[in-house]
Amino acid sequence: MNDLIPPHTRGESVFVDDIPEPNNMLQVAVFVSDIPHGKIKSLDISKAEKGKGVIRVITAKDIPGENQLGRIIQDEELLAKEKVDFIGQPIAVIYAETKEQANKARNLITIEYEELQAIFDPREAAKKGSLIAPSRTFTLGDVDSIWDSCETIVEGRADSGGQEHVYMETQGSLAIPREEGRVLLYSSTQNPSTVQSTVASILGFDMNKIEVDVTRLGGGFGGKEDQATAWAAFCALGVFYTGRPVKLVLDRNEDITITGKRHPYSTDYKLGLNEEGKILAFSADCYQNSGAAADLSTAVLGRTLFHLTNAYFIPNVQVTAYPCRTNLVPYTAFRGFGAPQGMYVIECALSHAADESGIPISVLQKKNLLVDGDQFPYGMHVENAHAKRSFSKVVEDSEYEKLMTEKEEFNAKSKFMKKGISVMPICFGISFTSIFMNQAGALVNVYYDGSVNVSTGSVEMGQGVNMKIKTIAARSLSIDPKRIRVESTNTSRVINTSPSSASSGADLNGKATEFACLKIIERLKDLVREKLGKGTVSLEDETVYLDGVKTELVWEKLIWLAYTNRVNLAAQALYATPGIHFDNEKEKGKPFAYHVFGSAVTEVSVDCLRGTYTIDKVHVVHDAGRSLNYLIDLGQVEGGLVQGIGWMTLEELQYIDGKLISDALATYKVPDVHFAPEIKTTFLEDTENPHAVLQSKGIGEPPFMYGIGAYFALKDAAQAFRADKEWEYIAPLTPERLLLFLHDLE
Repeated sequence: MNDLIPPHTRGESVFVDDIPEPNNMLQVAVFVSDIPHGKIKSLDISKAEKGKGVIRVITAKDIPGENQLGRIIQDEELLAKEKVDFIGQPIAVIYAETKEQANKARNLITIEYEELQAIFDPREAAKKGSLIAPSRTFTLGDVDSIWDSCETIVEGRADSGGQEHVYMETQGSLAIPREEGRVLLYSSTQNPSTVQSTVASILGFDMNKIEVDVTRLGGGFGGKEDQATAWAAFCALGVFYTGRPVKLVLDRNEDITITGKRHPYSTDYKLGLNEEGKILAFSADCYQNSGAAADLSTAVLGRTLFHLTNAYFIPNVQVTAYPCRTNLVPYTAFRGFGAPQGMYVIECALSHAADESGIPISVLQKKNLLVDGDQFPYGMHVENAHAKRSFSKVVEDSEYEKLMTEKEEFNAKSKFMKKGISVMPICFGISFTSIFMNQAGALVNVYYDGSVNVSTGSVEMGQGVNMKIKTIAARSLSIDPKRIRVESTNTSRVINTSPSSASSGADLNGKATEFACLKIIERLKDLVREKLGKGTVSLEDETVYLDGVKTELVWEKLIWLAYTNRVNLAAQALYATPGIHFDNEKEKGKPFAYHVFGSAVTEVSVDCLRGTYTIDKVHVVHDAGRSLNYLIDLGQVEGGLVQGIGWMTLEELQYIDGKLISDALATYKVPDVHFAPEIKTTFLEDTENPHAVLQSKGIGEPPFMYGIGAYFALKDAAQAFRADKEWEYIAPLTPERLLLFLHDLE
């Protein structure tokens, strides 16, 4: 009976911390900075080295290769050498027989600093010229020449906060020594090849001496794209110095305190409309809080610029973004990768314009939605736009006009309970914006009993990519999916992998899988023609047809025939997204294979006495192409939406002098089953996508942006109570912040 129930459902799936521990294994503790900025005057590890069970303590001087984690910009030391730039920055690593012994030894390390002035605010950093990299600007038309033609002009500021990933499985790695000094790393990473290459560089090895294996992750959301690398490196260094297996798994408090989050942004915007509500001009200056080192900040900043105009056509645009270096933990990838921060800004500007002009925001949104042929500020023209279709359908399906009437009637009768409604359209580009990353490999092995193994570069982290890969292989080979096993992600089987992110896992790795399968199918067809005669060969439901006539060759017989005739039953393939390009000098090109569209209507209720609220219902119409797996895609829509709502409402990172004080799940609140709304999702029909595998579309990130609608629905309800008060665009809109708006509290 158990064979019919997937092991994941039975709780039998193995994560890094579940791998049977090898004999003689060491545990790790990391000594980190407790100040945000300073020079290291002295560091004494002598007492720790003598601690019970301690085998080795290392510092920056002990790193045999490059003391560097930075992938895009080389500005992040693995272990701080001369100065520290944020609280939680690793300085020393202790290897001991037990975790308890390692932790006790960590407390024996003493350090003396010369404290330096710290910067926490991105605007202050920009004023002082503290930037990770130069600013970037996207332009379209001529903004400066058009302002005088605008009937309504609004200017304001929009701030959005960071967000903790709260993946179920914390960061972790297990390193195993192998022959000839090689190291096998089990890592909880979305990015196996970056772990491989960075660890090799730190050890002074060639990449072929490091093997990284990833069976699955207990969640990632971008937090394990680059942030997983350091912990794998510490384990590998332990193997290098002791020759023993080494394991490091962070506890929840450590993980929250010393790993990167979503980037907070502070943005100045200006928006101009004509009297009909058409947007004529938009400008913005975005100050990204990048943290103390680059990590992925410059790439995140780029995607913010790509998505600042969301689903709207604006003929005159000038948007600039500044990656600001501060003395906080380096911020990193998070679902949406900068796009939510950009989309939030344009929605704030439209909301402000609606208040100023008296034109309902839904009218402004509808008037300015993208259509085929419209141009984005980065030069690409819209193709297969479904912005208007999805907007119209969600308005129809949700009975939006009726909801608005009922809302007005309710608010007129209710003094302290108010309802609010919003519409949130989205447009999200699918592809890595670093063009070279849009490639993936797959290896397909067909064994002579007819069973199949598939290896790709994609990492299963709960998003269902393995099931989609299995589906693609089954359809390509025309066999029962039960015959197929998707292997762990391993850098020795599939090399030079791109990270599982950017909603491209199934797109890239699925297409590579399809290509590899089709190579095998062509060899099998050649064999059939050789044995049964020339004609059109097809394989349907595990049976061979010749010129449309069913033959006696079924899958198992066909594969045995191929094996005994020495036909190659393995194939490797590479898929590289065609037709995409971008000129970073001109900031123009076609960076995306395609766009995903959709719209959501959000209904909320606010208790205006207490500032508390419920997100009552969200109607979603989403453009999923031809779904590879309906239930997986439905789960992605619902999960992304709720995570987006959390970012906009409950989830607030709070710091005092650079120290995170919302550092536990008791002080950092995420949406739970009681907070989550009723969700009704409809996939838009007839949206087949020629630019991805089997007409599908990437789905991991776009639904996150529907959550932004919760913010504006809450604003709608709050303004029904306090129409006299000017709104400040600050997110997250926690109950406390909403209460301060609703009442003039000192």
